[in-house]
Amino acid sequence: MDIDLNLLKVFEAVAQLHNFRAAADRLDISRSAVSQSIRRLEDTLGVSLVQRSTRNVRLTEAGEQLYRQTAEALAALTGALDAAAIKGPPRGLLRIAVTSIAERFLDGPLIADFVQAYPGVTLDVTVTDEEFDIVERGFDAGVRLGEVIEQDMIAVPVTDEQREVAVATPDYLARHGTPLHPRDLTGHRCIGWRPAPGVAPYRWEFTEQGRAFDVAVAPQITTNDMLLMVRTALAGGGITFGIEDTFRPYIERGELVTVLDDYLAPFPGFFLYYPNRHNLAPKLRALIDHVREYRNARL
Repeated sequence: MDIDLNLLKVFEAVAQLHNFRAAADRLDISRSAVSQSIRRLEDTLGVSLVQRSTRNVRLTEAGEQLYRQTAEALAALTGALDAAAIKGPPRGLLRIAVTSIAERFLDGPLIADFVQAYPGVTLDVTVTDEEFDIVERGFDAGVRLGEVIEQDMIAVPVTDEQREVAVATPDYLARHGTPLHPRDLTGHRCIGWRPAPGVAPYRWEFTEQGRAFDVAVAPQITTNDMLLMVRTALAGGGITFGIEDTFRPYIERGELVTVLDDYLAPFPGFFLYYPNRHNLAPKLRALIDHVREYRNARL
């Protein structure tokens, strides 16, 4: 059966975004072109692939099956075609899913230097703490802590080892006392983090004599916004907890101080990860090389 590859690319966008208009925007075509492409694919296969409503699109059972069976193969084929067809500097849309706590990747210079070096590449960065299959969602790569990356992915270090810290203002500690052991946190006002509504606040993790343990601090303030955590701590709102890179500028200026350092050990840092493919698109290869060079320059 002969099927136009472009029809499958349109179907992939619709399957990922569940919306014809969003798919049209991603592919830079009209909404009617998306609708016609889906209809042509359905006519070719002789089966309904999507269910349309006024606001979104849902895949039928046949559509779900087609997407599962073609997503990874289509990504590999597209990468191979890009590698074969592109002459000159890398170009194209590069979609990256990045955890919100990857400060080194998100702080600006790494991204700014990359787009300056590769003006033909359009970088689309989605900041999300949701865990999902990047191939299934249509991303070229992701950035996360190494300990949560799937084993079948290729991972390139973005940072060296990382460490979590507990921080507060000197004034808060003067008024409420400095915790000497993690269990003392239960008597403090804590500012906690959760990845999404309805999810329990993150438990603060420590080590003692080589043994890992965590503390449920029952935070009085909980949010999924790291910037709000920082601002609240700077205002004397309590003790908060996160990756040291996030708080480093405030620690260096003395606005925040760390506590419980003896109970916080280093762990593997952040990695750029991507599917194990024989043919990488030049745009992704360029980002991988850029990340390696950027990290080496800062070691």
